[in-house]
Amino acid sequence: MSNSSSLVVDGVSLKIAEQQILSDVSLHLCVGQVVGVLGPNGAGKTSLLKIISGQLGNYHNVSWKGKTLADYDAMSLARQIAVVNQLNDSVFSLNLYQIVRMGLLPHKSLLSQHTSEDEKSIRDAISQVGLDAKIHQTFSSLSGGEQQRGLIARALVQKAALIILDEPVNHLDIYYQHQILRLLRSLAKSLNITVVMSLHDLNLAANYCDQVCLLDQGKIVADGSPQQVFTAERLQQVFKIPCEVRISNSSSTFRVDFYPPKFDEDPSIEVKGQTL
Repeated sequence: MSNSSSLVVDGVSLKIAEQQILSDVSLHLCVGQVVGVLGPNGAGKTSLLKIISGQLGNYHNVSWKGKTLADYDAMSLARQIAVVNQLNDSVFSLNLYQIVRMGLLPHKSLLSQHTSEDEKSIRDAISQVGLDAKIHQTFSSLSGGEQQRGLIARALVQKAALIILDEPVNHLDIYYQHQILRLLRSLAKSLNITVVMSLHDLNLAANYCDQVCLLDQGKIVADGSPQQVFTAERLQQVFKIPCEVRISNSSSTFRVDFYPPKFDEDPSIEVKGQTL
């Protein structure tokens, strides 16, 4: 089922209570690539990421570097896979250095001493994400983009070969969205790290992802390069709204534009109880 240089998801399904969340999802993701998971709300993006990262079941249906997740113990899995989530309020009083240092936890026992090699790893990771000047600043005082870069630095200290991110740019302004995604793409290529993330913005995915997986109602609609997956017909089918895909021959890029239906074409839209 697996390839020693890839992440393989083999026929994963997930049902919670009576609701089918994922249905027979299969993927093959290559090492060193940036992969985007996209789809409407409720498509199953977050659930798929949790399964890939080992936070949900199906450990025998997901393999990484030739071994199923079930073959890894908890510490070994933490050394392989880093999950970049938003932190809870209880750690916001810590400074950036302390947050990034948490990446050492999978590699240290309770009695392990902090070494000069650990120190170098922490400072190198902070430097790689461009936050040297913020190293002793409290995490809560950093901007949204700086916080996200700090969490990525923690994943680098963790020395994980697979980084999972759920909506990493969701609450950032346009500048920081591009900054974070450019950073992730650069790290993937320079360090041979595999990055898998959910995104809402198709144009960001087209610019920064090598591969995209389009989900709808828990099933894979299409999987491949953005150029292969993002067709107008397919996107209209999934997002239920007219769109146009424009290709630039000069720069080999394209853009997706959605066009909302007119009110008189959609009688189901209501304002203050009145059908328009």
